[in-house]
Amino acid sequence: MTAVANPMRPYLGRLVGVKDLATGIKLFQIELTEPEGQAAFADYRPGQFAFVSAFGAGEAPFGITSTPARGSVLEFAVNALGHVTHTLHTLEEGDPVGVRGPLGNWFPMDEIKGRDVVVLGGGIGGAPLRPVIHTILDNRADYGHLTILWAARSPDLLVFTDEYDEWRVAPDTELHLTVDRGDETWSGNVGLITQLLEQVAPLSENAVTITCGPPIMIHFVTLTLQKLGFTLDQMLTTLEARMHCGIGKCGRCNLGERFICVDGPVFWQSEVARFLESFL
Repeated sequence: MTAVANPMRPYLGRLVGVKDLATGIKLFQIELTEPEGQAAFADYRPGQFAFVSAFGAGEAPFGITSTPARGSVLEFAVNALGHVTHTLHTLEEGDPVGVRGPLGNWFPMDEIKGRDVVVLGGGIGGAPLRPVIHTILDNRADYGHLTILWAARSPDLLVFTDEYDEWRVAPDTELHLTVDRGDETWSGNVGLITQLLEQVAPLSENAVTITCGPPIMIHFVTLTLQKLGFTLDQMLTTLEARMHCGIGKCGRCNLGERFICVDGPVFWQSEVARFLESFL
């Protein structure tokens, strides 16, 4: 993994695909057009993030939701919540964009080899967990049992629904879905992800959990995992919040003495649990 030569420089790219992922959420597929950018993103890791620029509107940070092993196209899930993201949602295939990164640390996929993995994604928080799932599925013999718990407020907000069949049929893998509120199209589980977690009750021995979602979800998932016998040093989370500069200079994303953008966004819960109340 090489350091980014200039972490403040966006590399030019173009949209090669824009797909509806869920209500209000689109998947942007970006091909970098500069050799420097292609080199910078040649070996990014699951959990890293980048800033995507909509020219004339600004930039915003997003977890990278693709892996280099599955192709050179970068993928980002974008929820239309602010000025930059709404502008991105107006772009079409072929339009130019900027990409700055890759930034931050990453999930320790080598360190957790041989262990069972429990992945817990809430809403668009599932986006940065997709590379974890892909890495495990593409190197299945390197990891133990994979349990995926995937949640959203409603069925139309579940992300990557077109991949569920791939996940379900993968060896030694189980997928569990839940929504807070069902509708006439939904025949699956209805309830909070913490309730689903208690029902599935994964074993804590030789296991690690990886969680991403709203801060309140992370808080209660942590409490539930502790009830199931998991310790804080078995729990990984990614805190993609408040980041603005990406290089630890603006002070927007400090978490105690740490900065999410440079010390994270991936942390063991044992590192940050005492600070998480500031996010609730």
